[in-house]
Amino acid sequence: MSAAERDRVARILAGRKVLVVGAGTRPDDSPQAPVGNGRAIAVLAAREGADVACADVLGPAAAVTADLVTAEGALGVPVVADATDAEQSAAMVAEAVRALGGLDALVVNVGVGLGSGLAGSSPEEWDEVLGLNLRAPFLAAKHGLPSMADEGAVVFIGSVAGLRAATGSPAYDSSKAGLFGLTRHVAREGAARGIRANMVVPGLIDTPMGRQASANRTSRTASFARIPLGRQGTAWEVAEAVTFLLSDRASYITGHNLVVDGGLTAV
Repeated sequence: MSAAERDRVARILAGRKVLVVGAGTRPDDSPQAPVGNGRAIAVLAAREGADVACADVLGPAAAVTADLVTAEGALGVPVVADATDAEQSAAMVAEAVRALGGLDALVVNVGVGLGSGLAGSSPEEWDEVLGLNLRAPFLAAKHGLPSMADEGAVVFIGSVAGLRAATGSPAYDSSKAGLFGLTRHVAREGAARGIRANMVVPGLIDTPMGRQASANRTSRTASFARIPLGRQGTAWEVAEAVTFLLSDRASYITGHNLVVDGGLTAV
């Protein structure tokens, strides 16, 4: 075995086949723009030895992430799908299984926030937010679990908004709270086959979407001063938590919510 082969075997996701839903990063013209959570998760999974199907509703975003995965020496496959559509979700999983030659893990990283307060939120905005933030993870799990190998892993990406009314958007806060319940259910249903399901719960993370939220909501920026560790997190720190939960190092952890927020909600 060559040194390169030994190095790959030593990685914590060596040989895994991972589907990341929401693997793109929102376009940003700034040369200093940070990476988004989904892209960081896909790239770090590749660095840890996994082949990755990179799914996104935007084809160019999926393709860029897949190219970055390939640059890490892994198989990167772009998949274009609207994860809120039942037929497209099923096709997305089927394409990932076909292209990767199987499926060991699923990461669902989707989210949008619309509306401001009850008075400033329309029923249409409520439906759109829950359609992406809760329906899409449900569909991904519904179609992903039957295709997943035994002892696989599912990780949902939530938000500290699911722990407290944090954003001013009742739809966003409610959808992220609902994701805790979905995580527990998937953990219970998957346990018979040794499939674990957990959620990473990011706090204030410096991503293109996070920067846009800060620009639109001054209260978010004011919250930076209340973070005990004194800074926002990065998408790479979220990705580290995800790859841990996907790996055998988390083999006895399921139905758990791993908060990655610099102590914001605890201290």
